Amino acid sequence: MSQERLPFTRPNIDEATIEGVAEVLRSGWLASGPMVKAFERKLSEFVGGRPVRAVTSATEALEIALLAAGVGPGDEVITSPMSFCATANVILRIGARPVFVDVNLDTRNLSLDETAFAITDRTRAILPVHFAGLPVNLDQLYGLATRHDLRVIEDAAHAIGSSFQGRRIGSCGDLVCFSFHPNKNLTSGEGGAIVVSSEDELRYVERARFHGMERDGPGEMDVYFPGMKANMSDICARIGLGQLERLDEFNARRRELASRYFKHWEHDAPLRLPARGDQGHSWHMFAPLLPLEDAELTRAEFIRRMDEFGIGVGVHYPAIHRFSAYQALGWRAGMYPNAERIGRETVTLPLFPAMRDADVDRVVGAVNHVLGVIA
Repeated sequence: MSQERLPFTRPNIDEATIEGVAEVLRSGWLASGPMVKAFERKLSEFVGGRPVRAVTSATEALEIALLAAGVGPGDEVITSPMSFCATANVILRIGARPVFVDVNLDTRNLSLDETAFAITDRTRAILPVHFAGLPVNLDQLYGLATRHDLRVIEDAAHAIGSSFQGRRIGSCGDLVCFSFHPNKNLTSGEGGAIVVSSEDELRYVERARFHGMERDGPGEMDVYFPGMKANMSDICARIGLGQLERLDEFNARRRELASRYFKHWEHDAPLRLPARGDQGHSWHMFAPLLPLEDAELTRAEFIRRMDEFGIGVGVHYPAIHRFSAYQALGWRAGMYPNAERIGRETVTLPLFPAMRDADVDRVVGAVNHVLGVIA
């Protein structure tokens, strides 16, 4: 009998949340309303009381955060070439220029030592990515930013619930952006959020996410700039509220599953494992590197062979500067060797809270078989 297909990720939505969404639908209030306000309050509590505003995606969160930080045409923003393309796309969209810095091969996070050498008189901000939920060294990051009077926009799309030296991501720092996409540790169906640093930025975010508009009283409104349409719906917010109640549980289970992978491959792992981190790592995904130089197969073949075992495998991510849009702007192969190697060799193995220990065992067995560790 064939086994049930195991995807590389799957959202966990409980019946109470499903019923809560039905109640929102019955209420007749589907756009931004009481559920969004409640979700924002709970998110604010989660990050130690800092102001938080929900939006339609982490992409919009990053773009709004850059604008709130005063980044604009002609400015440079230092960022990672190892992320989803949205991280760099939003910089280009507002007329600024991404300045890529290579990443560590195992953490996949921005090399802050190299970042220091990339700063110029046009640098306005640093936009690091907490890859797979493993935090960037915040002390080093903010020390560097402070010395050069730079803003920091943290791409924390992978890192809801992660912490650095006991400080929860979002509870400190400058502007922090979360993602609630279906494959994230907390989902709202689609959505994102921005943690801000000041009341002025909070007002800017509120206006920017809804056409640059502010209501001044009953029947009164004004438009202060041409904003976006990026307000979260109450439907999404109700999903997010249900997820937030279980986030600590979800992340604890992710850590257990990641530990089981490491235990299986404690000795003679057939692939290069990601940096392990500590208990502050929320393990958004488990993405080792394939030994393509030694293995007699391509990544596409590996994915196909794993699919024959009923196991889904993802790719997170190709290096951003190798995409056509960035090649056209002058980036070339060989500029960021670690990001390029990760882009060639990375695979994302199953990791989500509903997995059983036996599912990890199954994945490990299949990987070992495909890579020729066992006959």
